[in-house]
Amino acid sequence: MKRKALFVAAFVGLGSIANAQTTQVTNDKGTVVTPEAGDWAIGFNAAPIFDYVGNAFNGSTGNSLSTQFVNSNNAIYGKMFIDENTAYRASVRLMYGSGTTISLQDTNTVDAAPDYLENKIKASGAGVVLGAGIEKRRGHGRLQGYYGGEALITLGGTTPNMKYEYALAMDTANLNAGLVTNGRTLSSKAGSTFGIGVRGFIGAEYFVLPKISIAAEYGWGLGFSTTGAGETVSEVYGFETSTATTETVFELTTMTGKSSSFNIDTDNWGGAIRVMFHF
Repeated sequence: MKRKALFVAAFVGLGSIANAQTTQVTNDKGTVVTPEAGDWAIGFNAAPIFDYVGNAFNGSTGNSLSTQFVNSNNAIYGKMFIDENTAYRASVRLMYGSGTTISLQDTNTVDAAPDYLENKIKASGAGVVLGAGIEKRRGHGRLQGYYGGEALITLGGTTPNMKYEYALAMDTANLNAGLVTNGRTLSSKAGSTFGIGVRGFIGAEYFVLPKISIAAEYGWGLGFSTTGAGETVSEVYGFETSTATTETVFELTTMTGKSSSFNIDTDNWGGAIRVMFHF
């Protein structure tokens, strides 16, 4: 009976030790390397950094770090650990851009000496992508695996609104001289976009330093988006109505159609290589 009792006690003790195993890791100095309950984390997509390092040796192409970040599909990621194996996560991507393109028009129709005027095209656009989900992890060292799911919402988009400014007016003299055409765009406005999606993900994370990690993540998701009608405003020279008897310059507004899409694909909502900092 004593041997049986000792065996049972040992078995229970081993079970308790097994259940107490965690993903938490400390280094030789006793510093905790991996996340703890109550930790917060922030991070970003590290792919532009790797692109920059790789392109640094090619002489000219893609070797501007600022350009890599601006032109990539980047988001800011955050996590809140409720225990060392579970975290709530969120992400946000804010998109805004504007720019002006200037084209030169030679208005000298008499001789070869150019006489330039400037026509301008102004573009602007904005959008936001928000995500929230939950993450679970496993592992007993610096290398840990994780998995989970999240939902995402997209507002706005990357299709810019356009505004055109011309140096020459559309009038009879400029039309007859061939300096302007009898129809040109004044502005175009994209329809508003709304999208929703859900995504499952799996990844691996390695803690290179205490509370600093590099993670590779891949996922599978489905999404639905809809875009409302937009409009284009043009300047036209002609008969404004079917009953008009004189040609005039007038503005014509036309509408663009609506659209919607549904897709299921591998990581259509943003897998990445990420650098994460935990506090």
